Amino acid sequence: MNDKRANDSSVVAELLVEGAPSGGAQGPCPVYPPSLGESRLLSEDELHASLDHTLQQWDRMSDIWLFGYGSLIWNPGLPTVENVRSRVHGYHRGLYLWSRVNRGTPEQPGLVLALDRGGSCAGVAFRLAADGVMPHLEALWRREMPMGSYRPAWLPCSLSDGRRVAALAFVMRRDVPTYTGKLGEDTVRQVFGCASGRYGTTLDYVRRTVEALRESGMPDRALERLLARCA
Repeated sequence: MNDKRANDSSVVAELLVEGAPSGGAQGPCPVYPPSLGESRLLSEDELHASLDHTLQQWDRMSDIWLFGYGSLIWNPGLPTVENVRSRVHGYHRGLYLWSRVNRGTPEQPGLVLALDRGGSCAGVAFRLAADGVMPHLEALWRREMPMGSYRPAWLPCSLSDGRRVAALAFVMRRDVPTYTGKLGEDTVRQVFGCASGRYGTTLDYVRRTVEALRESGMPDRALERLLARCA
């Protein structure tokens, strides 16, 4: 997931550049840096429309569960009533999103984590109190959805204490140019070696996530192996 402070639209806009015509990624990126095309920030109206659409099934009285699988684990950035280890099925965590601002630049994009189809993913479920939650959800949307790279979804989530809840999660869209497809380790190694953005390097982002998952008692062995081989 993207960092909390990715909601400064003016700074984001200054860092984006025009390139080749945009289109969805069709497979592995053959070279680094990739040609990602022109990007457009969502307007405030579009962000609000996305949030309103996502909340259609919410009764406006029940607390909301949010599933964190990346930087939300170590930097939630919003008040929570309860934090519980959890797992979603049908999606797995991976470095599937090019980052041109927070962890990279347009010239040398970084990588951030996203949920993609298949497998399962351990993370932290955060319970947000219904009362007063809207300003926090609006801030969350500015953090996670500035360019609409994710699809907000309510996923069945199994909590470590046996409860099952529907948790809000941000799933990777495969139809956007910032979707990486399956990257080879040579490309990941290049990104780890050079990509840095407003909030630091891709390498630091991945290391912090690996450490947070391990400290939470749910290490991601695949991500740890990737870090060990490519750092």
